[in-house]
Amino acid sequence: MPEKILVVDDEDIIRQSLSYILNNEHYEVDEAENGKIAFEKIKAKTYDLVITDLEMPEMKGTELLEEIKKMNIQTAAIVITAFGSLETAISALRTGASDYILKPVEFDELIIKVKRLFEARDLIIENRILRKELQREFDFAKIIGKSPAIVQVFDIIKAVSDTESTILITGKSGTGKELVAKAIHFNSVRKNKPFIVVNCGAISDNLIESELFGHKKGAFTGAISDKEGYMKAAEGGTLFLDEIGDMPLNLQVKLLRAIQEKEYTPVGTSLTLPVNIRFVASTNKDLQEEVNKGNFREDLFYRLNVVDIYIPSLKEREEDIPLLADHFLDKYRKEMNKSIKGISNDAMRALLNHEWRGEVRELENTIERSVIFCNSDFINPDHLPPSFRSYNETAEFPLSGSLEEAVQKFEKDTILNALERNENSKEKTAQALQVGLSTLYRKMKELDIKL
Repeated sequence: MPEKILVVDDEDIIRQSLSYILNNEHYEVDEAENGKIAFEKIKAKTYDLVITDLEMPEMKGTELLEEIKKMNIQTAAIVITAFGSLETAISALRTGASDYILKPVEFDELIIKVKRLFEARDLIIENRILRKELQREFDFAKIIGKSPAIVQVFDIIKAVSDTESTILITGKSGTGKELVAKAIHFNSVRKNKPFIVVNCGAISDNLIESELFGHKKGAFTGAISDKEGYMKAAEGGTLFLDEIGDMPLNLQVKLLRAIQEKEYTPVGTSLTLPVNIRFVASTNKDLQEEVNKGNFREDLFYRLNVVDIYIPSLKEREEDIPLLADHFLDKYRKEMNKSIKGISNDAMRALLNHEWRGEVRELENTIERSVIFCNSDFINPDHLPPSFRSYNETAEFPLSGSLEEAVQKFEKDTILNALERNENSKEKTAQALQVGLSTLYRKMKELDIKL
């Protein structure tokens, strides 16, 4: 659908020429001889853009802009002015005009300005839509779980979102620490500003300072131009320092200064820059233990740990597994256009009994894989990865035979399953089964388990 433009000028030749040019660019164009007629047209019809002269009888262009502003409508404006009235054009810009163009009008220049204005408008609209989608995605209602452990996390997020306090999010890899950080940001007063993620463990030690604080040209070999760092990129918003426990010690003191003093210094300069961002950090390590080992600064730990949000593992919130599984099933059956009705009881039992070493991330990957291979109404154990099917095999007891034979079969299947989960490491398997290593060796010999 073409954009609608209203051309306002008391000179017929200018008004008609502009209309002709803009029509040729496939815009829908109306004309008005002065500001008063234009105002009546704007009240009766929606326009994307008004191109208006400033000096006209009955109602001047500046007065028209004032009326448009009072109407609070999403109509942009470009003013046409003579060189001598440039100050008036600048005043019009302050009133709300998007741009101005000098007489005599250069048609090519006008077309470029109009196209750029509409492109900028489309980007703003797209940005608003994306931000609303993000805010919906990270709304508390979209976070899955009803267990007491995860409800406690929700309560903490609600309490801290509108504060400026530094947050430390802890928990195993895959539990959703970044999701919680985003929920905090998009439910805070900073939600319309950037959310920047820095993975402290993924950047080499010799580059992380430059990436975080930026650098000046010539600061080090390879610094061929000035570069703004993540601190600058996050201005006004939230900087999420993922896996903060992997940050080098020499950089920790500079981060502490940025948090405490709200200022930082780019690499290769003595210039101190102010910073207005909220710091949220995460780790899968025990930072107190890292402090005791000398791997993490104690002062930085206490500065980060103003509010600690612990994300429980799936083992600590098992009642949420069916809710999460159904959520991921709904997500991927829509993506893959499949009419899968649900997850069978046997498959759900296997999911509940699985040791989720990869946490929620592994659960999502498992459901995605199951949806790919499911060709029936329900996901059943055959659609799950092989490690899940071994659970169902160990759960099946022989219908005949002695009690001793049944016990031996159960023991053998349990040990084989544990060995598979622990990559055939006998030490890890013994720990998982909570038996001594010598006991495991003896059982493997008795049950004829060979690797």
